Amino acid sequence: MGSHRTKITNNSTFRVTIVKIVQTLNSPRNSMNPHESNIQETATASKKWSSWQENFTLIAIALTLALLIRTFVAEPRLIPSESMYPTLHTGDRLVVEKVSYRLQPPKIGDIVVFQSPPELQRRGYDKNQALIKRVIGRPGEVISVSQGKVYLNGQPLQEDYIAEPPNQPFPAVTVPQDGFFVMGDNRNDSNDSRYWGFLPRKNLIGRATFRFWPLDRIGLI
Repeated sequence: MGSHRTKITNNSTFRVTIVKIVQTLNSPRNSMNPHESNIQETATASKKWSSWQENFTLIAIALTLALLIRTFVAEPRLIPSESMYPTLHTGDRLVVEKVSYRLQPPKIGDIVVFQSPPELQRRGYDKNQALIKRVIGRPGEVISVSQGKVYLNGQPLQEDYIAEPPNQPFPAVTVPQDGFFVMGDNRNDSNDSRYWGFLPRKNLIGRATFRFWPLDRIGLI
């Protein structure tokens, strides 16, 4: 009899404990307040939107910097022909810097990139087409070609960078103000100042400074 009472007491105690646990779990303190739930959802959405805004801002800044650098500092260029061979080959990729010529004019020997001059535009070249040549004469200087040599102010240039000596003479000309006389290093396969005249300074884009492709010829120009 005593044993039976003990079992009943124990079972009753167990049931009471279970009921209390269920009541506790269902109490308002342990339930998520709808208002608190909305606050958390709003906070999560706000964090996501803030993250999207930050990413968008970073992308916008990167694109703006890239555009500014390309417009005012430097840009990549592809060599489309053999007119500057052997210095540059078809398919070479270069960095053209645009800052130095805003501060000082090109020097003799500089390799310059420029927009099509007026005479080439009259022949059908697009005005924004970029060309590349080497500066041979600056304003006020006299250029001529005779017996396979290029003369600057009556003195032959020492040109170890050309493919071969020019095979046609060219009469002496004086480079005008704000103009330059340019030639390709592949002297007998280059459409340059001998055929279309002087390069206006306003057509200059910049100076070729660095070859980054192909990798086996990477380096300063």
